[in-house]
Amino acid sequence: MEIREITDYLRTAVEGGASDLFIVAGGPVSCKAKGAIYGISAEKVFPQETERLIRGLYEQAGRDMGHYLASGDDDFSFAVGGLARFRVNAYRQRGSMAAVVRVVSFHIPDWQELHIPEQVINLAGADHGMILVTGTAGSGKSTTQACIIDRVNRTRSCHVITLEDPIEYLHRNEKSIISQREIAIDTENYLTALRSCLRQAPDVILLGEMRDHETIRTAMTAAETGHLLIATLHTNGAVNTIDRIIDSFQPAQQAQVRTQLSAVLHTVVSQQLIPAKDGGLVPAFEIMHMNSAIRSMIRDGKSHQIDNAIASGGAEGMMSMDQSVLNLYRDGLIDRETALGYAVSAEQMKRRMG
Repeated sequence: MEIREITDYLRTAVEGGASDLFIVAGGPVSCKAKGAIYGISAEKVFPQETERLIRGLYEQAGRDMGHYLASGDDDFSFAVGGLARFRVNAYRQRGSMAAVVRVVSFHIPDWQELHIPEQVINLAGADHGMILVTGTAGSGKSTTQACIIDRVNRTRSCHVITLEDPIEYLHRNEKSIISQREIAIDTENYLTALRSCLRQAPDVILLGEMRDHETIRTAMTAAETGHLLIATLHTNGAVNTIDRIIDSFQPAQQAQVRTQLSAVLHTVVSQQLIPAKDGGLVPAFEIMHMNSAIRSMIRDGKSHQIDNAIASGGAEGMMSMDQSVLNLYRDGLIDRETALGYAVSAEQMKRRMG
């Protein structure tokens, strides 16, 4: 069997645009790119080989293996100059060593090549309020956030603090100062980091995820006090996002939260990845910007009316998910069956296709 060093596999992963590298006994060393997993070693690897490769990861990081050997789990990061930064989760499975290596790229993707709408990237110009980027796991939220932060970095002079788990893209200081903090490595948790960063003179705060009502409350307070806060939630659509935030609080608090949220919310961007004609994935977006009508709907508990406001808000830069899917179809990026399959209303989509 060809003996390849761990650095060879890391380089193959980066050059192939992979998000993750898998080292698991019983199959080939594999990469994940564009939602698909494929082998990159000539043959299957077995426990002796996976151990050799994982020891190579520890050597690259200059890290002792004692904790991993004792517990069976370990997280650590390291960088390879001129290549990328890597986040490693080493674990045991069926008695053998295994690892998943996340590629943390030095390169920020081009938002136009990714088909992210310009009105999403232009959110970098907002100077205060809360911007939420939502979608299921693996829908590209972190990439969209990274592109917005990159625009901030290139066009504004400010202090950006990112709180991420894990860090997925590395930002070099351009016009701005970027402080990137990784949860469990640089700080204890999201809530602790968020409370601390308010004393670190931030202009823009990127919050990887709002996981509980305490983090949500602190995030809303940060947005109220003049910061631009960009956060993610695992929700589909603006209506579900607003309801999820309000439902995370006790009933007695919800009226106050509605009022506060209606005042601080700036935009909700919801996205999903759709199979493209070329075999890759292309994102579709719902974009809701706040206006006086939508603020009133949130305050009055009439969030079910928001979808109609989004559909009729094109002149204000809003976009429904179905409009985005239709645009992808008309641009030739997805086929008819895919467009109908991902539409919120397949019947309306069919009529609009003509």
